Amino acid sequence: MTRKATGMPRDLHQGEVAERVALLNSRYKHHGATAVLEHALKDADLGRVALVSSFGAESVVLLHLVSVVAPETPVLFVDTRMLFPETLEYQRQVAEMLHLCDIRTIRASQPRVSFEDPDGTLHQFSTDACCNVRKVEPLERALSTFDGWITGRKRYQGTSRAAVEFFEAEGDYRIKVNPLAHWGKEDIQDYMINNKLPRHPLVAKGYPSIGCAPCTSPVKPGEDERAGRWRGTAKTECGIHFINGKAVRGPVTTENAA
Repeated sequence: MTRKATGMPRDLHQGEVAERVALLNSRYKHHGATAVLEHALKDADLGRVALVSSFGAESVVLLHLVSVVAPETPVLFVDTRMLFPETLEYQRQVAEMLHLCDIRTIRASQPRVSFEDPDGTLHQFSTDACCNVRKVEPLERALSTFDGWITGRKRYQGTSRAAVEFFEAEGDYRIKVNPLAHWGKEDIQDYMINNKLPRHPLVAKGYPSIGCAPCTSPVKPGEDERAGRWRGTAKTECGIHFINGKAVRGPVTTENAA
Protein backbone atom coordinates (compact mmCIF):
# COMPACT_ATOMS: atom_id res chain seq x y z
CA MET A 1 0.00 0.00 0.00
CA THR A 2 1.39 3.39 -0.97
CA ARG A 3 1.49 6.40 1.30
CA LYS A 4 -1.27 8.04 -0.73
CA ALA A 5 -3.59 5.12 -0.10
CA THR A 6 -3.19 5.21 3.69
CA GLY A 7 -4.82 8.62 4.11
CA MET A 8 -2.12 9.64 6.58
CA PRO A 9 0.74 12.11 6.10
CA ARG A 10 4.32 10.92 6.06
CA ASP A 11 6.47 10.99 9.18
CA LEU A 12 9.28 13.37 8.26
CA HIS A 13 12.40 14.12 10.25
CA GLN A 14 13.89 17.55 10.77
CA GLY A 15 15.70 18.69 7.65
CA GLU A 16 14.22 15.98 5.43
CA VAL A 17 11.69 18.30 3.79
CA ALA A 18 14.34 20.90 2.96
CA GLU A 19 16.60 18.22 1.48
CA ARG A 20 13.81 16.80 -0.67
CA VAL A 21 12.81 20.28 -1.83
CA ALA A 22 16.37 21.08 -2.88
CA LEU A 23 16.56 17.83 -4.86
CA LEU A 24 13.19 18.42 -6.50
CA ASN A 25 14.07 21.97 -7.54
CA SER A 26 17.37 20.76 -8.98
CA ARG A 27 15.69 17.93 -10.85
CA TYR A 28 12.85 20.02 -12.28
CA LYS A 29 14.50 23.39 -12.84
CA HIS A 30 14.36 22.98 -16.62
CA HIS A 31 10.87 21.48 -16.72
CA GLY A 32 7.53 23.11 -17.38
CA ALA A 33 4.41 23.48 -15.28
CA THR A 34 2.75 20.28 -16.48
CA ALA A 35 5.77 18.11 -15.65
CA VAL A 36 6.02 19.62 -12.19
CA LEU A 37 2.30 19.17 -11.61
CA GLU A 38 2.32 15.56 -12.82
CA HIS A 39 5.19 14.80 -10.49
CA ALA A 40 3.40 16.34 -7.53
CA LEU A 41 0.18 14.46 -8.23
CA LYS A 42 1.42 11.08 -9.37
CA ASP A 43 4.70 10.39 -7.57
CA ALA A 44 3.89 8.33 -4.47
CA ASP A 45 7.21 9.35 -2.94
CA LEU A 46 5.90 12.91 -2.60
CA GLY A 47 2.97 11.72 -0.49
CA ARG A 48 -0.63 12.95 -0.36
CA VAL A 49 -1.10 16.28 -2.12
CA ALA A 50 -4.07 18.66 -2.38
CA LEU A 51 -4.64 21.74 -4.50
CA VAL A 52 -5.57 24.86 -2.54
CA SER A 53 -7.50 27.32 -4.68
CA SER A 54 -9.09 30.69 -3.99
CA PHE A 55 -11.04 30.50 -7.27
CA GLY A 56 -9.68 33.99 -7.82
CA ALA A 57 -8.56 35.99 -10.83
CA GLU A 58 -6.17 33.41 -12.32
CA SER A 59 -7.09 30.25 -10.43
CA VAL A 60 -8.87 28.65 -13.36
CA VAL A 61 -5.56 27.96 -15.16
CA LEU A 62 -4.19 25.67 -12.47
CA LEU A 63 -7.61 24.13 -11.86
CA HIS A 64 -7.84 23.30 -15.56
CA LEU A 65 -4.37 21.74 -15.57
CA VAL A 66 -5.30 19.58 -12.58
CA SER A 67 -8.59 18.56 -14.22
CA VAL A 68 -6.61 17.25 -17.18
CA VAL A 69 -3.79 15.55 -15.24
CA ALA A 70 -5.73 14.14 -12.27
CA PRO A 71 -9.34 15.35 -11.81
CA GLU A 72 -9.72 13.31 -8.61
CA THR A 73 -7.21 15.55 -6.82
CA PRO A 74 -8.66 17.05 -3.61
CA VAL A 75 -9.31 20.78 -4.13
CA LEU A 76 -9.51 22.83 -0.93
CA PHE A 77 -11.52 26.04 -1.18
CA VAL A 78 -11.48 28.28 1.90
CA ASP A 79 -14.76 30.15 2.30
CA THR A 80 -14.12 32.90 4.85
CA ARG A 81 -17.78 33.92 4.75
CA MET A 82 -16.52 37.31 3.62
CA LEU A 83 -15.90 36.51 -0.03
CA PHE A 84 -17.47 38.43 -2.89
CA PRO A 85 -20.75 36.88 -4.11
CA GLU A 86 -19.11 36.82 -7.55
CA THR A 87 -16.37 34.54 -6.21
CA LEU A 88 -18.86 32.05 -4.79
CA GLU A 89 -20.77 31.93 -8.07
CA TYR A 90 -17.54 31.63 -10.06
CA GLN A 91 -16.44 28.75 -7.85
CA ARG A 92 -19.63 26.85 -8.64
CA GLN A 93 -19.34 27.60 -12.36
CA VAL A 94 -15.71 26.48 -12.68
CA ALA A 95 -16.15 23.36 -10.56
CA GLU A 96 -19.05 22.22 -12.74
CA MET A 97 -17.33 23.06 -16.02
CA LEU A 98 -14.07 21.26 -15.19
CA HIS A 99 -15.73 18.18 -13.65
CA LEU A 100 -13.46 18.27 -10.61
CA CYS A 101 -14.32 15.26 -8.47
CA ASP A 102 -13.29 16.23 -4.95
CA ILE A 103 -13.83 19.89 -4.05
CA ARG A 104 -13.87 20.51 -0.31
CA THR A 105 -15.19 23.81 1.04
CA ILE A 106 -13.28 24.74 4.19
CA ARG A 107 -14.71 27.12 6.78
CA ALA A 108 -13.88 28.21 10.30
CA SER A 109 -16.15 26.77 12.99
CA GLN A 110 -18.96 29.15 13.82
CA PRO A 111 -18.30 29.09 17.60
CA ARG A 112 -14.68 30.11 16.91
CA VAL A 113 -15.76 32.98 14.65
CA SER A 114 -18.45 34.08 17.09
CA PHE A 115 -15.89 34.23 19.90
CA GLU A 116 -13.15 36.05 17.96
CA ASP A 117 -15.33 38.24 15.74
CA PRO A 118 -18.84 38.48 17.23
CA ASP A 119 -19.90 41.54 15.25
CA GLY A 120 -17.94 40.89 12.02
CA THR A 121 -15.66 43.91 12.43
CA LEU A 122 -12.38 42.20 13.38
CA HIS A 123 -10.91 42.98 9.96
CA GLN A 124 -11.21 46.70 10.74
CA PHE A 125 -8.93 46.41 13.77
CA SER A 126 -6.61 43.46 13.03
CA THR A 127 -6.45 42.02 9.54
CA ASP A 128 -3.93 39.43 10.72
CA ALA A 129 -6.27 38.15 13.43
CA CYS A 130 -9.19 38.05 11.01
CA CYS A 131 -7.20 36.13 8.39
CA ASN A 132 -5.94 33.77 11.06
CA VAL A 133 -9.34 32.75 12.38
CA ARG A 134 -11.17 32.70 9.05
CA LYS A 135 -8.49 31.30 6.74
CA VAL A 136 -5.18 30.20 8.28
CA GLU A 137 -6.54 27.99 11.04
CA PRO A 138 -9.23 26.25 8.94
CA LEU A 139 -6.77 25.57 6.12
CA GLU A 140 -4.14 24.22 8.50
CA ARG A 141 -6.67 21.74 9.86
CA ALA A 142 -7.66 20.71 6.34
CA LEU A 143 -4.01 20.23 5.30
CA SER A 144 -3.10 18.20 8.38
CA THR A 145 -3.64 14.90 6.53
CA PHE A 146 -1.61 15.94 3.49
CA ASP A 147 2.14 15.86 2.84
CA GLY A 148 2.04 18.77 0.41
CA TRP A 149 -0.16 21.28 -1.34
CA ILE A 150 -0.28 22.94 -4.72
CA THR A 151 -0.66 26.70 -5.11
CA GLY A 152 -1.00 29.12 -8.01
CA ARG A 153 1.67 31.54 -6.78
CA LYS A 154 3.79 33.14 -9.49
CA ARG A 155 6.91 35.29 -9.40
CA TYR A 156 5.42 38.22 -11.28
CA GLN A 157 2.68 38.74 -8.69
CA GLY A 158 4.75 41.00 -6.46
CA THR A 159 7.90 41.47 -4.43
CA SER A 160 6.92 38.95 -1.77
CA ARG A 161 6.68 36.26 -4.48
CA ALA A 162 9.58 37.28 -6.71
CA ALA A 163 11.76 34.35 -5.66
CA VAL A 164 9.12 31.60 -5.64
CA GLU A 165 10.45 28.19 -6.74
CA PHE A 166 8.61 25.12 -8.02
CA PHE A 167 8.99 23.40 -4.66
CA GLU A 168 9.19 25.00 -1.23
CA ALA A 169 9.66 23.64 2.28
CA GLU A 170 6.88 24.50 4.67
CA GLY A 171 8.69 24.03 7.93
CA ASP A 172 9.75 20.43 8.55
CA TYR A 173 6.42 18.85 7.76
CA ARG A 174 5.09 19.71 4.28
CA ILE A 175 6.13 20.54 0.73
CA LYS A 176 4.47 23.32 -1.22
CA VAL A 177 4.32 23.03 -5.01
CA ASN A 178 4.08 26.08 -7.28
CA PRO A 179 3.79 24.72 -10.86
CA LEU A 180 3.18 28.17 -12.38
CA ALA A 181 6.05 29.89 -10.54
CA HIS A 182 7.86 30.86 -13.74
CA TRP A 183 4.83 31.74 -15.85
CA GLY A 184 4.37 35.34 -16.88
CA LYS A 185 1.16 37.32 -17.16
CA GLU A 186 1.07 36.71 -20.90
CA ASP A 187 1.34 32.94 -20.35
CA ILE A 188 -1.70 33.01 -18.09
CA GLN A 189 -3.74 35.07 -20.53
CA ASP A 190 -2.75 32.92 -23.53
CA TYR A 191 -3.66 29.72 -21.68
CA MET A 192 -7.06 31.07 -20.70
CA ILE A 193 -7.81 32.21 -24.25
CA ASN A 194 -6.55 29.03 -25.92
CA ASN A 195 -8.56 26.81 -23.57
CA LYS A 196 -11.65 29.05 -23.56
CA LEU A 197 -11.66 29.34 -19.78
CA PRO A 198 -14.10 31.71 -18.06
CA ARG A 199 -12.70 34.76 -16.28
CA HIS A 200 -13.63 35.84 -12.80
CA PRO A 201 -16.24 38.59 -13.34
CA LEU A 202 -14.42 41.03 -11.02
CA VAL A 203 -11.29 41.09 -13.21
CA ALA A 204 -13.11 43.28 -15.74
CA LYS A 205 -13.93 45.68 -12.90
CA GLY A 206 -10.28 46.28 -12.00
CA TYR A 207 -9.59 43.47 -9.54
CA PRO A 208 -6.49 41.52 -10.72
CA SER A 209 -6.12 39.92 -7.26
CA ILE A 210 -9.26 38.95 -5.34
CA GLY A 211 -9.63 38.15 -1.66
CA CYS A 212 -12.32 38.94 0.90
CA ALA A 213 -14.71 41.73 -0.03
CA PRO A 214 -13.94 44.10 2.89
CA CYS A 215 -10.18 43.95 2.31
CA THR A 216 -9.97 44.02 -1.51
CA SER A 217 -10.19 47.11 -3.70
CA PRO A 218 -9.69 47.80 -7.44
CA VAL A 219 -6.14 48.38 -8.71
CA LYS A 220 -5.16 51.42 -10.72
CA PRO A 221 -3.10 51.16 -13.95
CA GLY A 222 0.59 50.85 -13.12
CA GLU A 223 0.04 49.58 -9.57
CA ASP A 224 1.30 46.22 -8.30
CA GLU A 225 -1.30 43.52 -8.97
CA ARG A 226 -1.74 42.94 -5.25
CA ALA A 227 -1.95 46.64 -4.36
CA GLY A 228 -5.66 46.25 -3.80
CA ARG A 229 -5.20 43.67 -1.06
CA TRP A 230 -5.28 45.23 2.41
CA ARG A 231 -4.73 48.65 0.82
CA GLY A 232 -3.06 51.21 3.04
CA THR A 233 -1.29 48.63 5.20
CA ALA A 234 2.06 46.83 5.03
CA LYS A 235 0.25 43.49 4.79
CA THR A 236 0.66 41.62 1.50
CA GLU A 237 -0.12 37.99 2.43
CA CYS A 238 -2.95 36.43 4.42
CA GLY A 239 -0.60 34.18 6.38
CA ILE A 240 -1.17 30.81 4.69
CA HIS A 241 2.09 31.09 2.76
CA PHE A 242 5.51 30.54 4.20
CA ILE A 243 8.99 31.74 3.23
CA ASN A 244 11.84 29.54 4.42
CA GLY A 245 9.45 27.76 6.75
CA LYS A 246 8.10 30.93 8.41
CA ALA A 247 4.68 32.52 8.03
CA VAL A 248 4.97 35.92 6.37
CA ARG A 249 2.02 38.26 6.89
CA GLY A 250 3.75 41.41 5.67
CA PRO A 251 6.37 42.46 3.15
CA VAL A 252 9.43 40.27 2.74
CA THR A 253 12.30 41.72 4.77
CA THR A 254 15.99 40.94 4.86
CA GLU A 255 15.35 38.92 8.01
CA ASN A 256 12.53 36.72 6.77
CA ALA A 257 13.89 36.31 3.25
CA ALA A 258 17.31 35.12 4.34
